[in-house]
Amino acid sequence: MDYARLRAAALSGEDEEAVTVDTRALIDKVLARYSGEWTTLRELIQNAADAQATTVRVKWETLPSTQVPLPATTSRSELIKHVISHHTLRRLVVQNNGQPFSQTDWARLKKIAEGNPDETKIGAFGVGFYSVFADCEEPFVSSGNEAMAFYWKGNALFTRKVTLPPDEGSPDTTFVLDYRSTTTPVPNLLSVSQFLCTSLTFVALESIEFWIDDWKILALHKKSSPSLSVPIPRDLETRTKEGLMKLATADRTSTQIDAAFMSVVGWKPQTAAAAKSAESSYYSSELPSLKKFFSRLTSGSSHSGPRGRAAKEEKAAREAIAEDLTATSTSSIFLRVTSAHIATHVSSSFAAELERATKKPPPKMTKISILTSSYDETVASETSSSSQAAKIADVFASVLPSKKPGGRIFIGFPTTQTTGAGMHISAPSVIPTVEREAIDLNARWVRTWNMEMLRAAGIMSRLAFTNEMTDLNDKLERMSQSGTKKGSTISLDDVRNCIPEALHILKTYTFQDSTPSAHVAQIIEEAFWTAYKRPSIEVFSSRGVLPTTKVRISSDEIAKFVGGIPVVLKEMKEDPFIKKLIDFALIKDITVDDIWQELGAKALDKDQLHHFLQWITRGAFDGELDRPSVQRLLDVAVATITDGGDSGGIIALGTIKNYLTNKIPATLPIPPTTLPIAFTAGIPEARLQALGWDPLGIVPWLRFLIESAPGRADEQNLTKSDKFALQVLTVLSKNWDNLSASSKTSVVSALQNVTIMPTKAGMKKPGESFFPSVKLFDDLPTLEGCANLKDKFLTALGVRKTVDLETIFTRLLSPSPAAGDGVRAKWSHVELIKYLASVKDDIPAADMKKLRESPLCPAEAGSRGMEPTKGTTRLYRVSELYEPKDSLRVLGLPILQWPGPPGSFRNTSAEARFLFGLGLRPYPSVPELVDMMASPDDNLRKNAMSYFIANHHLNGYSSFDLSTTDKAILPIEGDEKQLVRPSACYTDERASVLGYNILRRDLHQHALKFGVARDPPISGCVARLVARPPPDRNQAVTLFGYFSTRLSDLDHNNLVKLRDAAIVPVVRTQDRRPATNEKSGSQLVHVRPPHCYLGSSSTYKDIFDFVDFGPDANTFLFKCGAKSEPTKHEIAQLACSEPARLLSTLQSPEKYLNLLKSIAEDIVTLKRDKELFKKMRTSAWLLGSRELSSGKNKESESIEEDEAPIKHYQLASAEDIVVLDDYISYRLFKEALLCAPEDDLLEAFYMSLGSHTLGSRVKEDLWVGHRTANQDGAEWLRKHVLERSKLFLHEYSKDKRDSVKHDTRWLEKNLQVVSVSSLGLRRSLKGHAKSHQEKRSAASSNTANGWTLYVAAEGKPDMYQVGQAICQLLLNRPNQHAYFFFEPFLKLGLLDLRARGYNVDRILRAKAAEARLAEEERRKALEAEQRKIQELERQWAAQTSAADVQTPERDRVRMPGGFDDSPGSEPPASPPPQQRQRPKRGGGGLFSTLSRRLGFDTSEDSLAAPPSEIDQFLPAPEQPTSQPTGGKPAAGAVDDGRVTSPAAVQQNLLNAIKSTRAHDSATLFSPPQQTEVKEQATYCDATPAQNITFAAEAPRGMRVFTAKDLSVAPGQFVAAHVRGIAAFEALLRDVGDVYGLGAKALHIFYDEKGGTIAFNSGGSVFCNLRFFEQLHLRGVAEGAAGPEARVEAVTWWW
Repeated sequence: MDYARLRAAALSGEDEEAVTVDTRALIDKVLARYSGEWTTLRELIQNAADAQATTVRVKWETLPSTQVPLPATTSRSELIKHVISHHTLRRLVVQNNGQPFSQTDWARLKKIAEGNPDETKIGAFGVGFYSVFADCEEPFVSSGNEAMAFYWKGNALFTRKVTLPPDEGSPDTTFVLDYRSTTTPVPNLLSVSQFLCTSLTFVALESIEFWIDDWKILALHKKSSPSLSVPIPRDLETRTKEGLMKLATADRTSTQIDAAFMSVVGWKPQTAAAAKSAESSYYSSELPSLKKFFSRLTSGSSHSGPRGRAAKEEKAAREAIAEDLTATSTSSIFLRVTSAHIATHVSSSFAAELERATKKPPPKMTKISILTSSYDETVASETSSSSQAAKIADVFASVLPSKKPGGRIFIGFPTTQTTGAGMHISAPSVIPTVEREAIDLNARWVRTWNMEMLRAAGIMSRLAFTNEMTDLNDKLERMSQSGTKKGSTISLDDVRNCIPEALHILKTYTFQDSTPSAHVAQIIEEAFWTAYKRPSIEVFSSRGVLPTTKVRISSDEIAKFVGGIPVVLKEMKEDPFIKKLIDFALIKDITVDDIWQELGAKALDKDQLHHFLQWITRGAFDGELDRPSVQRLLDVAVATITDGGDSGGIIALGTIKNYLTNKIPATLPIPPTTLPIAFTAGIPEARLQALGWDPLGIVPWLRFLIESAPGRADEQNLTKSDKFALQVLTVLSKNWDNLSASSKTSVVSALQNVTIMPTKAGMKKPGESFFPSVKLFDDLPTLEGCANLKDKFLTALGVRKTVDLETIFTRLLSPSPAAGDGVRAKWSHVELIKYLASVKDDIPAADMKKLRESPLCPAEAGSRGMEPTKGTTRLYRVSELYEPKDSLRVLGLPILQWPGPPGSFRNTSAEARFLFGLGLRPYPSVPELVDMMASPDDNLRKNAMSYFIANHHLNGYSSFDLSTTDKAILPIEGDEKQLVRPSACYTDERASVLGYNILRRDLHQHALKFGVARDPPISGCVARLVARPPPDRNQAVTLFGYFSTRLSDLDHNNLVKLRDAAIVPVVRTQDRRPATNEKSGSQLVHVRPPHCYLGSSSTYKDIFDFVDFGPDANTFLFKCGAKSEPTKHEIAQLACSEPARLLSTLQSPEKYLNLLKSIAEDIVTLKRDKELFKKMRTSAWLLGSRELSSGKNKESESIEEDEAPIKHYQLASAEDIVVLDDYISYRLFKEALLCAPEDDLLEAFYMSLGSHTLGSRVKEDLWVGHRTANQDGAEWLRKHVLERSKLFLHEYSKDKRDSVKHDTRWLEKNLQVVSVSSLGLRRSLKGHAKSHQEKRSAASSNTANGWTLYVAAEGKPDMYQVGQAICQLLLNRPNQHAYFFFEPFLKLGLLDLRARGYNVDRILRAKAAEARLAEEERRKALEAEQRKIQELERQWAAQTSAADVQTPERDRVRMPGGFDDSPGSEPPASPPPQQRQRPKRGGGGLFSTLSRRLGFDTSEDSLAAPPSEIDQFLPAPEQPTSQPTGGKPAAGAVDDGRVTSPAAVQQNLLNAIKSTRAHDSATLFSPPQQTEVKEQATYCDATPAQNITFAAEAPRGMRVFTAKDLSVAPGQFVAAHVRGIAAFEALLRDVGDVYGLGAKALHIFYDEKGGTIAFNSGGSVFCNLRFFEQLHLRGVAEGAAGPEARVEAVTWWW
């Protein structure tokens, strides 16, 4: 629903009224009903504060009790008891010494909601004063020399102001409030006193007095110290979250409030009085509670506890003060107020919104104050009471924020909104709710302002907290500097003394839930915690006040070894503030950095070291400490061992790498990097290893002993003391099996050069020592005392079981010095080998290395067949000799001499295995054999090749790739003397066609052994083919055949090279020369494989290059891109390039068209080649036809007489060819057209290339005549077209679904049918000076409102032309077939179409259903009307006498104004089908319709649309004829003078309405006639003559006639009476709707003279415009007389 439109319509109404207010109801129900207590006092004290008063005097005047008499005593205490208990209130007088009221103040006082516009004042809404009406009926105000009285008149409040005489004026302002009720009891004095004390807290008042009659109950005085500036830290974020507020300056002051009060304040009346007071709880603050109820139930047991003692003490105190209630007591409190000036920054729009809500602009500068009570001030306040009364009557209970309900928000005065913390916050610029009891956090702009103010209060509270914590820290420092502790740091005792004060500060600034709105505390607390840019806050710790970044949470375990870190004290851990710090992660557990700093500042003792190791190993093992942290702590930790520890001295844990295990005895020396076992006892090894410490290994320990040996005493020097050395060796031997291989190696290398082995020859190195079992020589140094050492350990150390080679060479192989020259050595090389083989397992590795490098054996030097019998004089290293074998001797290799018969050297003997271990070679290597095979010695070459082949697998030569050698070692086929590299010859003999070398045929089976490939690299073959293509077909067959065997080797790059290379030889025969008709011969050319085609083709053989080199060669060419036939892409390319040659080659337009069809089938693929497609669109390669006639019968239009046309084909571009879609235009302009073939595929192909349809080339200019007056035929034709289009599209789309552009739903929305006088069509061919004109009976055109079908009114429309026009709207490409197909659907009837097989049953059923429904509605309406008429007949009959029944039947005469063909009082006949009676809904008939039209009946009744007549173009259906009754009476009828029955009159009227119709002629002439009316014999119904003609149509279609003798032309008349015609038409339509007349049955006529107001002719009603213009036009059209004028006009014409 468009509410904006409805609101605009409502605002356009004429009724405007001001909103009225019931002043008494407004004040009583809203303004005076505040929810808070002491609202009236608060508002009046606030006014005093705004007036800059310093003193306020509050006085209640009382009325004596009418039930309890005044006690007969002079005791003031008893008298005041009586007043408090039994008197009632008469008047409240509030007086202040502020500035007197100004005239503005007086004016604002009597205006509701006229707030104080001064932004520095608290008052904002202007309704606070009206709270006095809660108890007072007519307040009185006096200020200065003026006074104002309020009084009521009914529900209206009035004021009167008077200027007082000078002697009666007063500088004070006084509010006098007389109580409405005289039964109001005296208020609770303690509650009033507490409220007044709280009110004095933040306002600028200095004193308040509270009186009851002449008793001064309370006197308050406030005094403040000079303010001290509070510095604002740099890192304090002074701007609020949204930037509206900024903290400018801050200061602090101390305030003292002194109270002097009577003891009666703390006195409670007796039970009766209390009960009476409880009845009126308005002033009572002691509301009943469940706590009191249960306290009575448990009172018996409560006296035994502290609460019972407190109750006793309170009772005794009350009894003490009851003795003298007039005694004065004093009490004082001391407060600290921290204030800040807040600068505001708001936008102009924001300020405007606030000013709208508060009636004052937001202040540029405001003030926020935080009221707290420090610990010292709180203690001082508690001890300042002077009597028992002050302790009972705690008048300051609500002032101290530390007491319940806690801190509150002050907006000048306290509100019910708490802060959630132990502090009051004064924010005068906070905008409260209207009752001033809470903060407004609902209104949008006000909420934003208030939230920013609360954020500023949060920032201010953080500043106050910082200031108080700074004072506490200063106090601690002063304590540390006093007395004997001067100059020392803060002691723990001083810290513990200050814990209560610290807890008091934390409690003050601990935020809990606030009430009633919890958001207030949340907003303030958020600003409190986020006020500083750094995430830190001051906190009290074991080292004083420090930021939280320096304070930690300690644990008992850590405390055992560190004690200097500032931590939270145990007494404060449960404080809510501390818990929040922990939750916020502002205080964290002691970190590694903290411990690191502590360990760096202090050394550990033995116990601390043990606890430290327990802690750090557990943390490292559990993952609580990462590896870098552990290392940092170890690096800085130092322990001092002074109590006789195992090691003594200083232990730096950063240097410790190992711990001692049971593998090494604790009595033996250990490295200084190893921690003594005394400190690691009880700690699992897994935890010690978590520190990165390893158990002290044998190798490091051994190295330590070796390196420290020179500095140690002899008894602990393993190189000097055999006993100490044996202890070390024993440890090593026991742990030897558990050592890793690398450790064993390290032990061996460490002891290799150390004299650690005790032998009979003294301390020796391991390599110089021998096992006791070695007895080859007697003087060898063998081991002593080492029986318990393991042999494998000693063997690993190098203790020898054999004699070293040097000794052997010296003592056994060298000649004896006494033998002289020529004497052989004692042993031969064979004997030496046999000895060494026997002790090979005991030969050290160094000796084995020496044996491999020493020349020991000679080579064979004997004659052929006797080679082993003689050796060379030269000795060879064993690795230079080869195994004695005949197969190696033929290769000329140096063979080991091994004397003896053949077979003496067995390669499986121990000597052979030892020799092989020294490097004896069993066969030559491949490079050596290659050198032999490349030798110029033919025999050596053959032997080497034979050996290589025979031992290829046996000797493992297959692992060597000979193809990489660069030496020529292989013979080739055809030239055995020529040697080539293995990579330069191949085994496939067909590769020789490309010039490659072929390996000698007998070596083909060994080609793989020599690394010879079967075929040359394909890239080389391709390069050679591209460089030298085959010159003729035979070579091409051979070459391409070889490449067919290499198809699998051809990769993408090689195929690309072959596709792009002209390698295919083609013989081309040139065309005949046109001049000589001779052949020019043939020519061989090379073409690229993709440009030739395999096989043959009768169609394309003369156009494309076809080749056939056999199956194998063709397979290769196919791989290279050759195809079996040209692709559509290639054909299209050729056709675009050489269309004339292609057409002449094909020699037939039909073949060329078939070629174009094949191209058209792949048009989607061809479009992807943008260059080709562009060429296809622009080249003249398409075949078009032009129809040529002989010209003999050019002027004749008879088709039968024309000769058969000549069709001439011509090549042209797509743009020059048209697609035939309009045969009529083609017949007119065919000689100028080049047409596309009439084929659907080719037509679509031509159009995709740029051809246009003939219809788009022919411009049609439609000439439309003027719109005819009668559009009934057009309306019928539109319905007919819509109906038959459904059938047509259903049948047509069965075969051509894609040809349908729009459906009938679109046609129904966009089609209009208009009947015009004439229609013409001019066709002209674009680009040619040719045109043709013809008359049309139907044509369509696109207009602004959609498509319009114009129909000529001359005769019936040609349904062929109608179908042609509709097909152009519905089909994509309409053609002649569609026109002929649509025509019978329009011409034939539904039954004829059904006879031809079309499914029209649905349409027939729908029409029948519509007819039945309309007939049923009409029948029901007529029956209802008929029943009413019969009822009227019965009523009329009851009124007539019995004699009247016998009266002869009257003649049936025409009623006055009746139609000529009205059936009189005959029963109504059923109207013809084309004249359907419109149905009427609901009850009522003709006259009820009139009542609704005139506005007397508002029930909604929507009438159906008027019926339409049959189209003039179709034959009208036959209607039943009835002879209309004449206007004259029937013969023999006698008129008895009686008036006709009203029912009969209504029946006649109903019959007349049924017979109305539209006048369908342009003229009307009726002769004059006169008829006597039967109701009165003296009255004749005269019908004057009429002679009128049609002039125009009214705006809504009603026809207008004028008299033929009109003095002006009809056109001028219509132009002059446009407004009158429009207004008269609207009025007649309304009147016609009353009767149920169709709009077409009503007509307007105009004559310049005569008395005819209206007449009917043949069922058509004519009304005179002249009468309407003279009588009603001004009232109806101009609205001068309002809606009554239109009602009068409708009634008159009805």
